[in-house]
Amino acid sequence: MPSLPSEGDNQGTSSVNLNSELSFASTIKRKAREKKKHGVITANVIGTKYEIVRVVIEEMGYVKARDDDESANLIWSDSAVQQEKIAELRNYQRINHFPGMGEICRKDFLARNMTKMIKSQPQEYSFIPRTWIFPAEYTQFQNYVKELKRKRRQKTFIVKPANGAMGHGISLIRNGEKLHSQEHLIVQEYLEKPFLIEGYKFDLRVYILVTSCDPLKIFLYHDGLVRMGTEKYHTPSDSNLSQLYMHLTNYSVNKHNERFDRDETEDKGSKRSIKWFTEFLQTNHLDVSKFWNDISELVVKTLIVAEPHVLHAYRMCRPGQSPGSDSVCFEVLGFDILLDRKLKPWLLEINRAPSFGTDQKIDYDVKKGVLLNALKLLNIRTSDKRKNLAQQKAEAQKRLYGQGSMKRLSPVSSDWEKQRRSLERRREELKERLAQVRRQLSKEQHENRHMGNYRRIYPPDDKMLLEKYEGLLAIAFQTFLAGRAASLQREMNNPLKKMKEEDILDLLEQCELDDEKLMGKPARPRGPKPLYSMPESAQFSKKNDSSGASCESSSDVSEWEEEGEKDQNEKREKKVTYELEDRKLIERSSRMHWKRPLKKAPSCMSTASSAPIRRSVSCPRSISALSMQIQAAENRPFSAKLMVQTSRPPSGETLLHQKAKEQEETLTRETLLVFNDVKIRFPGKTTEEAELIIDDIMDNWKYHKSKVASYWLIKLDSVKQRKVLDIVKASVRSILQRIWRVSDVECLHLYRLFNRVFNRLLWSHGQGLWNCFCNSGSSWETIFSKSTDAVTADQLQCCQRIVELCKQCLLVVYKYSTDSRGSLTGINPDWDDTRFSLPGPLQFIMKPSTGFGCGSSGMSRSILFTPRYDHS
Repeated sequence: MPSLPSEGDNQGTSSVNLNSELSFASTIKRKAREKKKHGVITANVIGTKYEIVRVVIEEMGYVKARDDDESANLIWSDSAVQQEKIAELRNYQRINHFPGMGEICRKDFLARNMTKMIKSQPQEYSFIPRTWIFPAEYTQFQNYVKELKRKRRQKTFIVKPANGAMGHGISLIRNGEKLHSQEHLIVQEYLEKPFLIEGYKFDLRVYILVTSCDPLKIFLYHDGLVRMGTEKYHTPSDSNLSQLYMHLTNYSVNKHNERFDRDETEDKGSKRSIKWFTEFLQTNHLDVSKFWNDISELVVKTLIVAEPHVLHAYRMCRPGQSPGSDSVCFEVLGFDILLDRKLKPWLLEINRAPSFGTDQKIDYDVKKGVLLNALKLLNIRTSDKRKNLAQQKAEAQKRLYGQGSMKRLSPVSSDWEKQRRSLERRREELKERLAQVRRQLSKEQHENRHMGNYRRIYPPDDKMLLEKYEGLLAIAFQTFLAGRAASLQREMNNPLKKMKEEDILDLLEQCELDDEKLMGKPARPRGPKPLYSMPESAQFSKKNDSSGASCESSSDVSEWEEEGEKDQNEKREKKVTYELEDRKLIERSSRMHWKRPLKKAPSCMSTASSAPIRRSVSCPRSISALSMQIQAAENRPFSAKLMVQTSRPPSGETLLHQKAKEQEETLTRETLLVFNDVKIRFPGKTTEEAELIIDDIMDNWKYHKSKVASYWLIKLDSVKQRKVLDIVKASVRSILQRIWRVSDVECLHLYRLFNRVFNRLLWSHGQGLWNCFCNSGSSWETIFSKSTDAVTADQLQCCQRIVELCKQCLLVVYKYSTDSRGSLTGINPDWDDTRFSLPGPLQFIMKPSTGFGCGSSGMSRSILFTPRYDHS
């Protein structure tokens, strides 16, 4: 017989069980405390029937909320939600639908809105078949059918319910006269020549993620579904119009056909992936890159049509939400796109609630990736709820105690008080915009790291493509919101909306200067601020650590350093430096090769260490908001020693120095005479015609001002702006080489002055040159007023002439680019692309019968830029 357990054994067993239960209970409590401390992300998925959504929620680590919990971080619904629900959401919540998106997701609304855009931009919106909305456009359709009949042509039309889905109620007709006028239908021309796979017609289900409408952000998922018909395709005829398995590609229709192939093999079955399709295109030597670009352009242009409606509806739902803040809405859209035999994409319809059913493995793989990557891009954090509650509490306290609100001005306020108030408002506006820009930069950094299989298609990286889309967006706002949303249109035209962080920092700096001037404080010199470190610090440090010659190289960094010097100790050191230069110039004056003298290493280090490090032209000015103060006291003894050594130069060297100065002044005057004769030549026109073109632009400056500003400050990036000025700069180098008889003009003091002027004109993304047109802002002449370097009247006139040539050169390049895009007769067809709007290598042309010498001021000279582009 089996023995019974003893009393001791019973006690031991119960003790172990009790300890295990206590350990498990403590673990549960600890996890509960951690969740309460750190918070969890909750998701309310009561509104969806798709299991894949719950699977993705669980994989993301979200906690499923109660069905009646309206405070969850994420709310998912299969159908569109009421605007009242969106208005009730808190700022930390996210819901998967935008208000107003039905303007492109209902077939009749899509047709109506597209028709309006086609009237203003027919070339840009040629990707939707011709459409009629019944009964409103019944008469226009019948007239079109009669016109076809008169021409003895016959077309096939596809008829759809105005608000139908899943292929219900769709039919094909060839006799349009049979349609009734009172039915609510959508009638489209049928695309009779589609691209076929193995003889079957198909369409593409492309998934699009819209994460924000303010500003608009669109992502395209680089995979999707290829949905094929289940009958071999034949051109429509009276005998096969009723065979919907041949003409329709809807999965909801074809799955009922016994020939529907559910093979899970990648290259078989009636449903395949777009990833396989792109490999199929590549195998058949078709352009996959063009395919994706065409799809992206179709999607962006379609959502541009929706943007005015969505943004207006969103602002109505969220009236207190500041522009640029986190959007409480996002949306995953399903674009149904058909390819014709030329691989041109045609938009069929848009689904705002695409099916996330997973009948097959390919559905599970594709749709799980769509959802998982979308939630990662949204960046829902556990801290969002806590921060939002703290922000609401702080705002309530401000309202209670009246903090942060400006006092109203009395009717008898002085002009000084009004100016101060205007400056305060301007400063607050700039600070708010700066915070928005920085938030967007932070979001972009997160998106770039967590995009997965998504690609951002708006805003695009291509600057010219972005400009094109923004133009279409402006037309869409004018078309759909004319007179209904003036505040939105004003905001779209706000110049701050296109400014970058460094540009806003410049404006804030100007506000501070204006405020100091208004308060009667001593004015501070404007210009780039010093910084702690520079992006190009490695290269710059090598220059400082090398010989004195490299320290004095004419780089952009050294130019900005000279501009920022203002301390008295620095002035004394620079005075010693130039005296040393003059002594070495005397020793080399007999050869007239004006090479820049090398400073001694200690002197170079003294200048570099005492002056603040200035940003280079290519350095982002946002970094330069920090300042670096370096003590210069330790360099003073050496500077004083140099002053003693150079205080009494020998009399013979003084005479030789005076002679060299006189010769330098003579060559400078001759350079000025040549500069005054230099003209900008317009390609294909005479010098007189070029002058008339420039005069005409200046006479009609009110008309051209905004266009020239857009071209110079917005269209051209810093590289292309530099290329425009290089047209003048290269000719200046050529002139100096011939007049001064030197091969390396970098050694000339005059050229170094010119180089500083060129750098100043490129300051602040070209704002330096634009100030010369507007007579506003900081003038380029301030670079000499802030420097201890003496500039003669002739040298200043040379600089003034160079600035004038740069202005004329910009006008010629702008006019030539505008004319090239407007009329392409006799010009390379690539010239209509604004990316090729800049000239390439230039030539300095002179009459061969004359040479450079004294008294050559009457020579006819010109700057010519040729119609060749520098593609490097």
